[in-house]
Parts: sequence; C-alpha cells; structure tokens
Amino acid sequence: MSETFAAVQPLLDEHADIERQLADPAVHADAARARRLGRRYAELTQVVTAYRTWRQALDDADTAAELADDDASFAEELPGLRAAADEADERLRRVLVPRDPDDGRDVILEVKAGEGGAESALFAGDLLRMYLRYAERRGWRTEILEATDSDLGGYKDVQVAIKLRGSLTDPADGVWAHLKYEGGVHRVQRVPVTESQGRIHTSAAGVLVFPEVEDVGEVEIDQNDLRIDVYRSSGPGGQSVNTTDSAVRITHVPTGIVVSMQNEKSQLQNREQAMRVLRARLLAAQQEAAAAESAELRRSQVRTVDRSERIRTYNYPENRIADHRTGYKAYNLDQVLDGDLDPVVASAIEADEAARLAGAAG
Repeated sequence: MSETFAAVQPLLDEHADIERQLADPAVHADAARARRLGRRYAELTQVVTAYRTWRQALDDADTAAELADDDASFAEELPGLRAAADEADERLRRVLVPRDPDDGRDVILEVKAGEGGAESALFAGDLLRMYLRYAERRGWRTEILEATDSDLGGYKDVQVAIKLRGSLTDPADGVWAHLKYEGGVHRVQRVPVTESQGRIHTSAAGVLVFPEVEDVGEVEIDQNDLRIDVYRSSGPGGQSVNTTDSAVRITHVPTGIVVSMQNEKSQLQNREQAMRVLRARLLAAQQEAAAAESAELRRSQVRTVDRSERIRTYNYPENRIADHRTGYKAYNLDQVLDGDLDPVVASAIEADEAARLAGAAG
C-alpha cells in the first residue's frame, strides 16, 4: 500500500490545489487557463475516486479478515470483498497510467482525396459524411472550414472543426480522445460510378486529425516566419468570388506548412481560419517531434505519427469494415458510414490502452 500511496499522493495534492484555483473567480477571467485547469481537474478526479474506492475496498476486506475467525458471516463475505479489492486495485492501476493530455481537446479533421482520381474524391465525401454523422450522434458541433469540390462530386480536400458541446467532465469523452485514431490512409473497395464493366476498384483517401489549439499563446508563431499571399477566390462563395482578393494562403517558412482558405467572403475571416488551422498543425508537429523522443509513445501500436499508414479498409461488396491495426472486423459497413463508428473507435481505444498498460508494467 505504501508504494501505491507514494504514487497517488502527489496527484491528490495536485487535485486539491486545482480545486482551490477553480474556486477563485479571478481564474475564470482567463478562459483558456480555466479550460486547462478544468481538463486536468477532470482527469485527476478519476484518480481520486479510484483511489478512495480502492482504499475503502481494501479496508473492508482487511476488517472482514480480522473478524472471520469469530464470525462465520464475515468469513462468507471475505472472498467477495477480496475480489472487489482486486477489481478496485486494477481500476486504480489503469487510471494511474498517464493519459494523452490532449484527450479533452476539440479537433480539426482533414480528409484528402488520394489514389483513384474521381472515385477517391467521392470516397473522401463519404468519409466526411461519416464523421459528420458520428459527431451528430455524439452531440458534437461541426464547422466546415474549407472545402475543395471535385468535378464529379465529393471533395479533393475538406477541413472540418469538430467541437464538444458544453463542459467536459471526463477527458475520455473528449473529441480528440475518440478521433485521434482516425489519422492515416483509408482504403475503399467498390464498383465506381464511372465503371461501366462492373469491376471492383481500389482507391484511397487520407485523413489528418489535429488537436485544436485553445490558446494562441500555446504555439509561438513569429510573424516574420509567415509568408501571406492573397488571391481571387474560385468556386462557390457568393458575390465576392472572383471579384476581390479574399482568398488567403499562409506559408510557415521554417516548417514549409501551407494553409489556404477561401470559404469565407472576407480576407480577414479567411486569414483567421487559416491561422487557426496553422496553429493546430504546428502543435501537432511539435508533439510528433516529442513523440519521436518518447519510448512510451513509441510503444503504442495504434496511434502512430505515420500518416501514410493504411489503417482501414471499407469493402462495399461484402459490406465489410476492417481495421488493420486492431484486427477489428464487422459486416455492417452501411451502418458505420451512417455514423455508427463507436465500435470501431472502441477497438482502437482498447488496443491503445492495453499497449499503454503493458508499457507501464514493462
């Protein structure tokens, strides 16, 4: 017990300290700071609750063991109490494994057409609808930031912000906690609408997911490192299209990251949206660099930073969905594409948790 107490005590102290801070009205004047504290408080509350449950279960089992020789009823209860203590111990061990600190964040998700030309763009549109419907099922808000349509339908490239509604009580319920596993290459096998012979084709689309930056101060951007170009918008967008230089392209010179926006009618709005996406991409780049140095994160077999990894296949003729990282397979592709993504995501969460537990034990 002494080892467990030594591991938990600093977290109990941090929880109490954050609780005091959150009780100070001045803290809530800084919305970004209040969100960070609230997210950490919710994470630590799980540890506090699990620790108290474990202590109580252990005390109950110890008390029953002391009284078992004199009272048969305590002897009968003892196996169940010990089992409850073991279960509480396992729960505490799980919550003590460090979580991804970004789990409670909102995300910016990008779907890009890849191999397969027009068919890939159509599939990118199918993936976007899947994510929008999944977000709707979970009660999240969505906002299309930028979209480049394909001639035959679908999207060459589309970016969407997905945000939690209301306050977060458990980081495990966060948007990033669920969608961070979606990054990678998604492969589709089906008969394209342009195929006259009925042959099955294979094409692919890429998905990128970034945790959204809540406070602009989180990511330092030197304005001298930015090259900003403005140009005429093209495609849908209202009267301003092709009449004003409202489209914006921002290049972050040190990293080579380029973000273009033209969906909004004003140059200022497009610039703000572009900076929003740029900050998210820079944060992701910083985290990937840190992950390369972290043995703990390298152990995960699920959440990798290799965006070229083929993670999932969508087979239309067999109505089959298969995740290549977790081994998950089901024959309800139509339901998944309609937003019933929870079982697929759950397989990734469970595999990732198992990898983190193994890493903590090893």
